[in-house]
Amino acid sequence: MSQLKKGSPMRAPNEALIVIDVQNDFCPGGALAVAGGDEIVAGINALMDDFSAVILTQDWHPAGHSSFASTHNADPFTTYEAPYGTQVLWPDHCIQGSTGANFHPALKTHGDLIIRKGYTPAIDSYSAFFENDKTTPTGLDGYLRTRGIDTVTIVGLALDYCVNYSAQDAAKLGFKTTVLTDFCRAIDASTEAAARAAMLAQGVAVA
Repeated sequence: MSQLKKGSPMRAPNEALIVIDVQNDFCPGGALAVAGGDEIVAGINALMDDFSAVILTQDWHPAGHSSFASTHNADPFTTYEAPYGTQVLWPDHCIQGSTGANFHPALKTHGDLIIRKGYTPAIDSYSAFFENDKTTPTGLDGYLRTRGIDTVTIVGLALDYCVNYSAQDAAKLGFKTTVLTDFCRAIDASTEAAARAAMLAQGVAVA
C-alpha cells in the first residue's frame, strides 16, 4: 500500500519507521487489549511525517490459529510446547478480515508497505522480520535493504512482545535500531522489564 505523503520528511532516506500492530484488538475494548494502546496513535501519526519510509505491520491470524487458547481448549496466557519452542496461548484476536484485525481507525495508514504476519496456521509471528520459528522470513529485511535503509525506528504494540521481537531481530540483522517507548505500550510490567533488558543486550537504543 503506497501513497505520497505531504511535506518533506526530516529523517534521512536511509531511515525507516516501523509501526507495529496498532490494531483494534490490541487497543481498549479489543480481544487482547493493551492498556493505553490507543494513547499512542496521535503521536505515531505525527512521527510518520518525519520519515520517507513508513512500514506498518498487521497481525493477521486465520481462525483456529495454533496460538489461540481456544484451539487447545486451554486458558488464555498459559503456554504449550510448539515445534519451534514455548508458545503463549492468547485469546482469539486479529482474525483475518475481522474488525479486530483492522488498524485503529485514527491511525494513518499511508505508509509504503504493510507486512501481515501470523497468517501461517501452525506458527505464530511476533517479529516484523521472522515468524516464531526464527527462520521463516516475512520479507521485510529484503525490502529495507533494497531501498538502502540501514536504520529503523520502531513503535507500536505491544512493547514486551511484537515490538521487542522486531527490535531484537532488526539489531541482529545489522540495522541500527531505536525503540521509542513513548509511542509503545506493554501488556505486563514484568515482561516489559525483561523486554527492555533483552533489547538493550542486543544493542537496541531504548529511548
